[in-house]
Amino acid sequence: MYMWNMAAERTVFRIRKAFFRSLLRQNIGWIEMNNISALNTRLTGDVNHIQSGIGDRMANSIYYLSSSIALIIYSFIEGWELTLVILSVSPFIGVCSSMLLKAHALMSSKEQAAYARAGSIAEEVLGSIKAVVSYGGQQKEIDRYKIYVNEAKKRGILKSFVVGFSMGVNNFCVYCLYAISIWYGGKKVRDDDYDLGKVLLVMVSVLLGSMHLGKALDNIQHVASARGAAAKVYEVIDRVSEIDSSSPTGEKPATLAGRIRFKNVHFSYPARPDVTVLDGLTIEAKPGQTVALIGSSGCGKSTCVQLLLRFYDPLRGQVFLDDHDLKDLNVNWLRRHIGIVSQEPVLFDKSIGENIRYGMENATMEDVIRASKEANAFSFINALPQKFDTMVGERGAQLSGGQKQRIAIARALVSNPKILLLDEATSALDLESESIVQEALDKARKGRTTLVIAHRLSTVRTADVIIGLNKGKSVEMGTHEELMEKQGIYYDLVTSQTDLPDENEQSLDDLKKKENKVKQKADSSAVAKDSTKETDEYEDDEDLPDAPFTRLFKMNINELHYIIIGCLSSGIIGGIQPAFGLIFAEMVEAFSKPDDEMRDDLRDVSLLFVGLGVLYLVFSSLMGFMFGLSGEALTFRIRTATFRAMLRQEMGWYDRPENNTGCLTTRLANDASLVHGATGTQIAFIIQLLCNIGIGLVISFIVGWQLTLVALGVIPFVTASFYIQIKVAAGDATGRTKALEAAGAIAVECMENIRTVSCLCREEMFLNAYSDALVDMVNRRHKSALKSGFAYGMANGGVFFTLGVLFIYGGYLIEVKEMDFKDVVIVLVCILYGSAYLGEGSSLFPSVGAAKIAARRIFKLTDAVPTIDAFSTEGAQPKEFGSNIEFKGVHFSYPTRPSVPILQGLNLTVDPGQTVALVGASGCGKSTTISLLERFYDPKEGRLILGGHDSKALNIQWLRNQIGIVFQEPTLFDRSIAENIAYGDNTRKVGMEEIIQAAKNANVHSFIEALPLGYETNVGGRGTQLSGGQKQRVAIARALVRNPKILLLDEATSALDTESEKIVQEALDKARQGRTCVTIAHRLSTIQNADKIIVFEQGVVAEAGTHAQLMANKAQYYTLQSMNAV
Repeated sequence: MYMWNMAAERTVFRIRKAFFRSLLRQNIGWIEMNNISALNTRLTGDVNHIQSGIGDRMANSIYYLSSSIALIIYSFIEGWELTLVILSVSPFIGVCSSMLLKAHALMSSKEQAAYARAGSIAEEVLGSIKAVVSYGGQQKEIDRYKIYVNEAKKRGILKSFVVGFSMGVNNFCVYCLYAISIWYGGKKVRDDDYDLGKVLLVMVSVLLGSMHLGKALDNIQHVASARGAAAKVYEVIDRVSEIDSSSPTGEKPATLAGRIRFKNVHFSYPARPDVTVLDGLTIEAKPGQTVALIGSSGCGKSTCVQLLLRFYDPLRGQVFLDDHDLKDLNVNWLRRHIGIVSQEPVLFDKSIGENIRYGMENATMEDVIRASKEANAFSFINALPQKFDTMVGERGAQLSGGQKQRIAIARALVSNPKILLLDEATSALDLESESIVQEALDKARKGRTTLVIAHRLSTVRTADVIIGLNKGKSVEMGTHEELMEKQGIYYDLVTSQTDLPDENEQSLDDLKKKENKVKQKADSSAVAKDSTKETDEYEDDEDLPDAPFTRLFKMNINELHYIIIGCLSSGIIGGIQPAFGLIFAEMVEAFSKPDDEMRDDLRDVSLLFVGLGVLYLVFSSLMGFMFGLSGEALTFRIRTATFRAMLRQEMGWYDRPENNTGCLTTRLANDASLVHGATGTQIAFIIQLLCNIGIGLVISFIVGWQLTLVALGVIPFVTASFYIQIKVAAGDATGRTKALEAAGAIAVECMENIRTVSCLCREEMFLNAYSDALVDMVNRRHKSALKSGFAYGMANGGVFFTLGVLFIYGGYLIEVKEMDFKDVVIVLVCILYGSAYLGEGSSLFPSVGAAKIAARRIFKLTDAVPTIDAFSTEGAQPKEFGSNIEFKGVHFSYPTRPSVPILQGLNLTVDPGQTVALVGASGCGKSTTISLLERFYDPKEGRLILGGHDSKALNIQWLRNQIGIVFQEPTLFDRSIAENIAYGDNTRKVGMEEIIQAAKNANVHSFIEALPLGYETNVGGRGTQLSGGQKQRVAIARALVRNPKILLLDEATSALDTESEKIVQEALDKARQGRTCVTIAHRLSTIQNADKIIVFEQGVVAEAGTHAQLMANKAQYYTLQSMNAV
């Protein structure tokens, strides 16, 4: 057993690695067409099914199958005629078993597909938890999750019935074999040279062989489940990608000048083949040139970047690099020569230094520091307590948007690439950082070909060539001066942006001094975003509550009648085996009678065996169905309760490193399946075992107490082996779960950010990290498998030892006439079957140990009551809500780093209906203020007053229903556009008229109408089927459809082109009327009409007033405004 378990562990390790490697090799188009979250679920759930089918289950299958064959061969040698008659029904058994196995595999495959879909929903929701919580979408997501878990439940019930029915059919056939063998054996004894010994030898050999065949089929069903899972897994492993980043094929030119040319390129995304994105585009960038692409959102700018990175291939036309068609170049070589900063910067859950090193293999610390200085990130990094070793959190959650983007720029610059792609590279930077970083980028562009996409045209005016795109075509081209003279698209965009402020008499030196002053303050305030880990406060994973079986039973109380029927059915099945012993003894006695009596008695015995077979068929089918109903209902409740408990937690819980999306989704899939593995049909087996042994012992004591006592004397050695197995399995389960969670976190993070991973050519690095996370599990398994295998051997060897002792002592009792042969047979058969059940039960104990740990983990989560309970019904729900906001001496630090202050005595007042704008350097606490208003967190000191009520006194769901929010990085769900907009108000069913009106207000209606499916167009996971600007406009529509009393805009227009921004800003200006609005913006032109502008500095208010007042002060705001000019 040790060898099999280790072989399974190592095989599954290679399968996981091969599956993950294949995912990393696939082209982006295929990944978009296949749900990433479902693929990640397959990486855990389906592979676990494979391991179950190729480990001890496979060993048991081979053991029982080989022993069955050996016994049948022996029976042929002893009495071939009787053997042939007994085996006459074998073809029927084979056909039935084959059909039932196919049905079982089909049900398993459909069940796993439903669970994969449910897992993808969980991953999407947990990865976008702030958006879900903000819009009160928890219950909607739970209901959506339930749909697919319920579908899996139905498949599981049907699968359980098929299993029970197949076991019943198999045993029915076995008992029919008994009947046939007894009938024909009696005939051979009467008419031929057969005697009782030969009949018993043949019959017992064939029947034991048949029984072992049944057990083999029972284990083979797990192998069948593994086959169903493996089919899906190997389909991905065997797939050859059209664009394979790991392929060694393709040209690798020795030199690269950097000339880029698009020649009559036509392109549509695979997910939307009817929507033309590029329509005969022809553009060129000469070596060393900076070419800027401008145009409205969705015109094809970012698509050019993706084609250049060869995420996709053109449908028609060609893309050239130095006169080489990109299709002819090695993909990995191509991407290594390109540095990119995307519109939505992606950082990984590593340290700042490691994130920058992702830009270049073997980068030295000097390289990292150089790149960080060029990106204007060194000062704020150096101000952090752990400096470059500071962890950034999942998706860089521990940093502000500007800080993330500067690190992304440093990552792009560290490799000193020949081609630089800047897709809105400074969109999330505050103005003084943008100015400095832009200077660095201007320097970085020298000597390399640069493709720039920007909506802030101040960042592209120095480009060598500016190309205006419209509907996938190049409509104008030239320098800034040339295009301004043409007065075309570019001219319109430039003139719509803000000019220099009127009060510009301040000298440039004074302005620079102010910039440096603001910059120093920004750097010092950046300390507030340190991600120093303070894990001492967290509970250890080993500190788990007890999980008694009674608690699981209470969760199943609604299915009590099913459980009772299932238990009675299991008890009857368990009692069939001792009854068989009594009938078998009668059969043995019948062979010693005269021919006429023998014939009559054997006929009665044969009919009794057929009756036992019918009982087994009926009650096995009933047992499978009843325990399927109860077991799947329990699994359904556990999965939904666990998912609900996760969505109930406060935001600080998600900030903890052990609760990242990958770990949570892995835990959600594994723990429920582990508990299910030890309930349902396993309970049925335990009841059968108890009834079998209990009834068997009662009968044995009645007919031969001496022999039974001897049997009981040796059984404790067997049970001790079982206990060892339980302890080993429990410890193994804990280490295994931790390793799978760690590996799952790596896989989820990688696949969710696959574009960034591909850009950086870090597929192999993530594959190695994933492999390393699993290696420790394999190494640990060696020791535990050795212990478990030894205990398994002792348990099964103890069964044979018990039988040996019983045969010897039974013979002695017959010899001294303390027992007769019939009674010895009864005791031996009862003990034989009881021991066989006990031996088979030893393979169950590992799953019981793992299930116990999983149940304790589940109850720890479901019992946790968060400080900010998203599902709490407590708290005031005022009928009249004034919507005024007041921060009174608010101090705040994030729960994961309580020693690092963010807000340090913030005092701020917003009157009802007032629009207040928050400005300041990245990391100064602006977004933290938004988080407190949404009550993601509570202040450590001070009070937050909303509508005259302390925020802690208000009902949390009611409070969030009063607030609409647009995040800096818009999060859309894998649904239609209409569903995404309607998500803004989950308290009611939003009508289509409201959805369309909100879309019009957000300037996205015309774009949506132009799509073939209109509002029914699916946006893809995280909105990947839309451009950044389109996503943000949909997100704005989602906020407006709620009609909130308080509107929070965190860089709501940062991803919009100038034309769209102007129209959307007008819509937002209208939307702000009659409601309180708090807005954060780096484009100060969007907040000049605010009633109050507040400049943040180190978590407090540095200055406040209207635009005119602050400009007159000529302080920090004036400096920022001056830098915002075109």
